[in-house]
Amino acid sequence: MAGEPRSRETGATELTGAQALLKSLEKLGVDTVFGLPGGAILPLYDPLFDSDIRHILVRHEQAAGHAAEGYAVATGRVGVCIATSGPGATNLVTPIGDAYMDSVPLIAITGQVKSTAIGTDAFQEADIRGITTPITKHNFLITHAEDIPAALAEAHHIARTGRPGPVLVDVAGDALRQVVPFVWPEKITLPGYKPTVSPHAKQMSSAARVLAAAERPVLIAGGGIIRARAAKELKAFVEATGVPVATTLTAKGVFPSTDPLYLGMPGMHGTVAAVGAIQRADVVLAVGMRFDDRVTGELSTFAPHATVIHADIDPAEISKNINADVPIVGDARKVLAGLIDRLEGKKLQDLSSWHEYLQGLKDRYQVAKERSADGTLSPQWVIERIGEKFGPDAIYATGVGQHQMWAAHLLPVDQPNHFLTSGGAGTMGYCVPAAMGAKVGAPDKVVVGVDGDGCFQMTNQELVTCALNHIPVKIAVINNSALGMVRQWQSLFYNERYSHTDLNSDQLPDIPKLAEAMGAVGLRATTETEVDEVLARAAEINDAPVVMEFVCEKDAMVWPMVAAGTSNDDIKIARDMAPNWGEDEL
Repeated sequence: MAGEPRSRETGATELTGAQALLKSLEKLGVDTVFGLPGGAILPLYDPLFDSDIRHILVRHEQAAGHAAEGYAVATGRVGVCIATSGPGATNLVTPIGDAYMDSVPLIAITGQVKSTAIGTDAFQEADIRGITTPITKHNFLITHAEDIPAALAEAHHIARTGRPGPVLVDVAGDALRQVVPFVWPEKITLPGYKPTVSPHAKQMSSAARVLAAAERPVLIAGGGIIRARAAKELKAFVEATGVPVATTLTAKGVFPSTDPLYLGMPGMHGTVAAVGAIQRADVVLAVGMRFDDRVTGELSTFAPHATVIHADIDPAEISKNINADVPIVGDARKVLAGLIDRLEGKKLQDLSSWHEYLQGLKDRYQVAKERSADGTLSPQWVIERIGEKFGPDAIYATGVGQHQMWAAHLLPVDQPNHFLTSGGAGTMGYCVPAAMGAKVGAPDKVVVGVDGDGCFQMTNQELVTCALNHIPVKIAVINNSALGMVRQWQSLFYNERYSHTDLNSDQLPDIPKLAEAMGAVGLRATTETEVDEVLARAAEINDAPVVMEFVCEKDAMVWPMVAAGTSNDDIKIARDMAPNWGEDEL
């Protein structure tokens, strides 16, 4: 910013608060933001016109937040979204909450009414700081321009360190207009924020002793291992110990699915092998996961025979849901590397019979992916074909529901940061904007969204954003004309009373025409032959977004399933069908 005025007292460059905010982002290495302007944030958008930071103009603020999440997950960097005050800010609440649940590093910048009007119910005023306090790591309300550089530096540091998460920066309109010297903080000092990174040596030694004596150990790998960039350490630990691995939904890709010791996903819609292993384990090592209710089932019956070692960088998660016999607070990479060191030279138990038993479960109870008998498309088969076409190097994003669970089981994701999904919040509408953000962050990667017809109708307007900004995502819509997962629960638990879950998406909207109207290429398949033709055509298109509609059967269900509130021991492989555990083999 050559030629800018300087302060006579300090010699520092004088900038408006808005200019200081942009310069702060540039110093932090931010190259892309997703946003939508409005009155209170307009002073920021004026200098943004001349900035080197790329701004993606979304069609709804919720999409700005999810796109920033997708960017963050795909790149491992902090995602940034911008909205104006009032309804603009409140439209960011869902993605902020989503990022909080899934530990995604995010900075949400919002405009606010002028400082003297705060608390007067001014036009488009909302106490967004108060609204988001429960779903952010920290938030700032800035009423003086000189506070902006330090606040942005601190927000970026908080968002990406410790357990990552969202930080809100709410800036009053007059603070954006004030002219002050730009002073960048030489260091960040946050006395109340010092995440424990290095695990305690005594706890690590205790964990190593427990693991060395284990005859039926299981490792549950959570999304925290991806956030810690500890996939290599996880692989090395498994190779060194022979401990079988289950990966939670948000950890998909952190461990190769082709490895013989990979058990799949645990929990409500997990594999029989993963659920059975945890329930029969004598030691459960949980790293970077929080024992969500979808994983544990009824808490009192979870892993009843196991000594639980729980390692997480967030001390609040330790023993919150499941009591930890050996609690470890620390970074997942340091924990896994430290356990490898401590187990080196120790005599470990022979796990061959345990491996053989679990392999038997894997062989007997693979996730169903059968074709439909009546000629309609099976959604499981379609999703498997999508994975076969675009392969393991693609980045996949999903919506929420049945298609999400099938995608988690069937897509060939064997790399971290290649599977984007809304895990904790279960946010319908996540797929399209998250895929968009991922493609912006990883332009050389093929990015494929696997969405449901219900989810797609919530945020499909962002196809316009993709078309205008040359973001060639590929979105597969699994159209079963219903809110599929809700319908499944109605089938199983509400006597097939389908109250308001039929979307009639086979009639309206005409999804290919809708896609074409928004600047995308629209394709449709209703037969297996057409599926391969559509996938081949979509793979050829790399200069525009593509929407592939697959018209599928309505009554397909996700199995296995543990009914909500019941024990994992009660897992079903189909309606009223339980697995044969083969306890005598164990």
